[in-house]
Amino acid sequence: MRRLEEKFKELRKKREKALIGFVTAGYPTAEDTKEIADALIKGGVDILELGLPFSDPIADGVTIQRASESSLRAGMNPDLYFEVAAGIKGVEKVCLTYYNLVLQRGLEEFVRDCESTGIKGLIVPDLPVEESKPLLKICERHETDLIFLVAPTTTEKRMAKILDAASGFIYVVSLLGVTGAREKLSDSISPHIRRIKEMELSRDRQVPLAVGFGISKPEHVRAVCEVADGAIVGSAFIRIIEEGSEEGKGMLRKIKEFARSLKAETKVV
Repeated sequence: MRRLEEKFKELRKKREKALIGFVTAGYPTAEDTKEIADALIKGGVDILELGLPFSDPIADGVTIQRASESSLRAGMNPDLYFEVAAGIKGVEKVCLTYYNLVLQRGLEEFVRDCESTGIKGLIVPDLPVEESKPLLKICERHETDLIFLVAPTTTEKRMAKILDAASGFIYVVSLLGVTGAREKLSDSISPHIRRIKEMELSRDRQVPLAVGFGISKPEHVRAVCEVADGAIVGSAFIRIIEEGSEEGKGMLRKIKEFARSLKAETKVV
C-alpha cells in the first residue's frame, strides 16, 4: 500500500504543493458525499480528508460542528462511513475522527477498516502523542499513517516526540482555537513552520508539513505553500455545501471551481 509521503514526493517532482480538502462524511447525506468528493477530485484536491463525525468534536469550529450534527442526525456511523469511503476512488484518503469512536470499534478493527477501504492516514485530534503507542503500532502494521497535530503552543519536548512518531504528514495548526474560515492568515505561521523545520533538522527527520485551520482563500493557500508542503482547507468547502445544499449540480460546480482556484496556488514558481 502506497504511503502518503510518496504523494508529496510525486508532487515535488511536478513542482507542486499538496491541496488537502476536508469534508464531513454524510453531509448533507451519505449519497451526496461521493458526488462532493468527485467534485473535489475534479477540482484538483490531492488528498481528501474525510471526517467521521463525533458528538463532541473539540477541534472543530461551528461550521464543521453543524455539518457533523446534521450527518449524525441523518444516521452516519462507522459502518456507513467505511462504506462511503470505499466508494470514493481516484484520490488519497485520510480519516479524521475522535479517539472515542476508534476505541469503541476496537483499534485493530478500525485501522483494518481504514486499510480495506483505501484510507491511508488517520488523524485523531484528541489523542496525545504520549498515549498513541497502541494505535501507532497497529497503524504501522497496516501501513496506515498516524498523523499528529502540532500547534503554536506545542512544547519542544512534545514536538520531538511527534517528529519521532510521525508519518504521512504533520498537521500544522496555524492558530490557537478551533477550525473555521478566517479573513486573514495568522502572522505566526512562518515562525511556527521555521520552528518545526529546525527541530526536524536537529533530529535528521523530515516529514511533510501541511497547514490547516483558517485556510479559506486562494491567497491563503499561496502564502502557506511558500513555507510548507501543503494547505488544508475544510470549513470553506463545508460552507459552500451548507449554502448550496438545495442547488444540486450548481453546488458541485462551485466546489469544483473553488478547489481549482485553490489548487492553482500550489504551483511552485
